[in-house]
Amino acid sequence: MADVRAYRAALVHCLDDPAKGGEEAVVWHPDGLLLVEDGHVADCGDWTALSPYLAADTPVEHLPGRILTPGFVDTHIHFPQIDMIGSFSGQLLDWLDEKTFPAERAFADRAHADTAARAFLDELLRNGTTTAMVFGSVHRASVNALFEAALARDMRLIAGKSLMDGGPDGLRDTAASGQDDDEALIADWSRRGRLGYAVTPRFALSSSPEQLAAAGETLRRHDHVWMQTHLAETPREVAQVARAFPEARDYLDVYDRFGLVTDRSIFAHCVHMSDRSLHRMARAGAAIAHCPTSNLFLGSGLFDLARADAHGVVVGLGTDVGAGTSFSLLTTAARACDVAQMKGRPLDPLRTFYLATLGGARALRLEDRIGSFRTGVEADFVALDPAATPLLARRLAGVTDIREILFALMVLGDDRAVAGTWLAGKLAHSRD
Repeated sequence: MADVRAYRAALVHCLDDPAKGGEEAVVWHPDGLLLVEDGHVADCGDWTALSPYLAADTPVEHLPGRILTPGFVDTHIHFPQIDMIGSFSGQLLDWLDEKTFPAERAFADRAHADTAARAFLDELLRNGTTTAMVFGSVHRASVNALFEAALARDMRLIAGKSLMDGGPDGLRDTAASGQDDDEALIADWSRRGRLGYAVTPRFALSSSPEQLAAAGETLRRHDHVWMQTHLAETPREVAQVARAFPEARDYLDVYDRFGLVTDRSIFAHCVHMSDRSLHRMARAGAAIAHCPTSNLFLGSGLFDLARADAHGVVVGLGTDVGAGTSFSLLTTAARACDVAQMKGRPLDPLRTFYLATLGGARALRLEDRIGSFRTGVEADFVALDPAATPLLARRLAGVTDIREILFALMVLGDDRAVAGTWLAGKLAHSRD
């Protein structure tokens, strides 16, 4: 017998990128109905229009004052950095040596990884994130711990073991052992429940050519896995990569030479990019994870979303915890607006909301499963509270324009604005 549930609240979701489809790309029902059947969206629309067709025995949960949105999609985050978020240091390469690598060494211990994995996923759900692409540490045990915890929650998660045969002591594998770990993790976890695997060379400076070649082989061998890495985050990093790989035309070309630039590839940051690289990414169907809080925190630079758009590159948002300063994609979206303002190209709040939901799903090639309320997609959704704080309540009193509501929630909201988070139609987090 089917498990059917209905939710009455305001509803908002995207059918397309508002930069292309305008306001018609965004569906807004001030009094809406979301119908969920066996963990998938069965229908979505106006309460008055749809409620007469509900079966008499369908339970209806009324959520007055709440706004239901698709679950947020985080396209780039680091699980082993949960305990050092907000750590003061210098820019990227110094920060890695001084703060990140010491914290990640602890993930060789499975018990530590288990505890951190539970806290990490709880934090994602508390912030309304229902899908994430995640870096594990170099240790296979860290990824096992994360996948085990995500499977228990029936959470859609993509993750991978960091490949680092050029890493520091305690965080170094080999080209062969890294590939063996990938193969074992793929066999154990990929496509199990709602889990996916990502081949994860940390960045070009952490892996030898032999390891990058092995990563490319693994990606070619398994057409259902992703690839994630970092690209062109800081000028210093770009210069070092150019010295380490003098034969490459640019930073992206380093990865391209090893078969790592595909339509299953997600590149984090991409702040300092050539036109050639952006054109190549668009042609390959690769995507960018825009991480504004991290880029601001480390002083890495300002990502040019308008330039990526002009080249046709798909973009999602990433919190990049722990260089990123918040698990909240609402906060991350607000900082994306700040960066766009600083680049002289203001970002429409409807577009920003798209980037946090359907845009992230498209970056991960999962728009047929998550990111909207289209019929048949998985019922991962969030209840936002526009009166979560006294200031939000005052700011939004009497406001009915969804653009204004979403922008205020981004600028003034955070995890407190997330009243509840559902995974496959089941409540996974409640603020109250």
